[in-house]
Amino acid sequence: MKVITTPITDADVQGLKVGDMIYISGYIYTGRDAVLPKIEKDMDAGRLPEMGIDLQGGVIFHTAVSPAGTGPTSSNKLEIEASIAPLSRGGIKLHLGKGKLKAETVAALQEYNAFYAVIPPVTALLESKVSSREVMAYPEEGMEAFHRLYVHEFPCVVAAVHGRSIYD
Repeated sequence: MKVITTPITDADVQGLKVGDMIYISGYIYTGRDAVLPKIEKDMDAGRLPEMGIDLQGGVIFHTAVSPAGTGPTSSNKLEIEASIAPLSRGGIKLHLGKGKLKAETVAALQEYNAFYAVIPPVTALLESKVSSREVMAYPEEGMEAFHRLYVHEFPCVVAAVHGRSIYD
C-alpha cells in the first residue's frame, strides 16, 4: 500500500499505475455538481487565492459532506466529469470518486499529469478517517458546499493514470 501526502507532486503521480492501492493523508477539497463549475469559474477569474483555496498538488473528492458521513458520488456526472480537465490544468493532481470516466477525460488526466482514484461506497470507514472539516466556499449549497477536510490514510484505488483506465 502506497501512502501519498498532500500536496501531491509530479513525482508522486509518475510512480503510480492503474490498480495501485493507496492511502491519501493531508488536506483535500470536496465538491460535486453544484460547486465544481463555480470553482472552475473562480479559478479562471483568479479569485481562488482570495478565498484561501490553493489547488496546486491538491485533491478533489467528489462528495457532499454531511453529519451522516462522507462517501463518493459518481464522477461521470456531466458537471463533475466536465470539471476534471480544467481543474487538473489548474493544479489538482487527484480526483476521487466512483465510476468510469470517458476516454477523453482519461487523456486529459495524462496531459496534466493528474490521476483519478475510486473509493468504494464505505461512508462509515471514510468518516473515521476525517479529523477536521471547514466550509471554504459557497456555504449556501449546504452539504454540497466546497469543503476542506483533513484526512489520515484515506483508502482508494488508482483508476486512471498515464492514459490508462482500470475500466478498459
